[in-house]
Amino acid sequence: MKIERIQGGVSLRRTIESETEEQRRAVLDIIAAVRARGDAALKEYTERFDGVTLDSLRVTEAEMERAHASMSAETLEIIREAAAHIRAYHERQKRQSWWMTNEDGTILGQKVTPLDAVGLYVPGGTAAYPSSVLMNVIPAQVAGVKRIVITSPPSKDGTLPAGVLAAAHELGVAEIYKVGGAQAIAALAYGTETIRPVDKIFGPGNIYVALAKREVFGHVAIDMIAGPSEIVVLADETARPDEIAADLLSQAEHDVRASAILVTPSMKLALAVASEVERQLETLPRREIAQAALETYGAIYVTETLDEAVEAVNELAPEHLEVMTAEPMALLGRLRHAGAMFFGRFSSEPVGDYFAGPNHVLPTNGTARFSSGLSVDEFVKKSSVIVYSEAALKQHGDKIAAFARLEGLEAHARAVEMRLKRERGER
Repeated sequence: MKIERIQGGVSLRRTIESETEEQRRAVLDIIAAVRARGDAALKEYTERFDGVTLDSLRVTEAEMERAHASMSAETLEIIREAAAHIRAYHERQKRQSWWMTNEDGTILGQKVTPLDAVGLYVPGGTAAYPSSVLMNVIPAQVAGVKRIVITSPPSKDGTLPAGVLAAAHELGVAEIYKVGGAQAIAALAYGTETIRPVDKIFGPGNIYVALAKREVFGHVAIDMIAGPSEIVVLADETARPDEIAADLLSQAEHDVRASAILVTPSMKLALAVASEVERQLETLPRREIAQAALETYGAIYVTETLDEAVEAVNELAPEHLEVMTAEPMALLGRLRHAGAMFFGRFSSEPVGDYFAGPNHVLPTNGTARFSSGLSVDEFVKKSSVIVYSEAALKQHGDKIAAFARLEGLEAHARAVEMRLKRERGER
């Protein structure tokens, strides 16, 4: 890994290559085809992109049961325990409708309503992610969403990963389709003969999935445009180089565009971590992916002081932030931007990916400066409730009408004044 000394004022935010016009046109063509030809287009694209011919798009109950039965009892117990932790955490996020009554009799409030239907995209490709099923489905269930749909690209034999189906089966999700890519997003947004449309689409994917989500936004809602995974480790000389190296590699193995960065005021630690990364890479099964990620998006930044290191981390605004310092929690108040923060050497990032309870769907590419991780809030909508009393309208009606005329909206003013005149006995 490259080691670089940095000082304050230097921008560390990385740039990810943007989509090409060719990619965007391809996505627009796919969306148009799915809207026009429905299931036929989905099957054609599945054959072209995934190399499999499907008679039926929907996963059958028998397939679900076979996948579930193929899992060992130990694996299923791990999935259940992880799900319990995730559910317990998200239950704390639930919002209730609320009401307030003013002295004049006016009632104001907010009605919290779960979305009717959501679509969850589970990526395929270089790895299978049953954890994504847990992290997306559970907050939807906690929110009270009635219809939860999963789409995922099939493998060459026409199946979905057993772990994905087993996790879905454990959670009681039965509506699952063997569709991936931009065509899956189009089907979730606009519907086909087999797949009914949803109200909001969740889940990461490749550049085509991301572009499709962007194109359908407005017709349906989306969670975010997810970028490659990121980790930043903030550490001082008390940290253990082998543990830091292991955690950096845990993100680098995700994708060739994943980012893994150490920020430290200790050159000694920086050199030791760089050496450890090279040593651990030798035996990593996904070595080629991790090495490519580190060569392009990996770095070790050495600052003069811990204060400068903290500011560098805030500039990076990473998806995952690990703090491995002598007193990690002492820095909590000064760390402003990160999707998830892990404090202390026992809080390795994979703990959050799978088991601790908080959601692992997090903002990437610096967007943690202004956005948050997936939560129950993303699966509900809030409606304002106004029951204005006669007394309140008499007291404030003239001011409301005046405000409307300030904006040049005479009909607004008259709508209020009509009621005032009637109550005053005027014509």
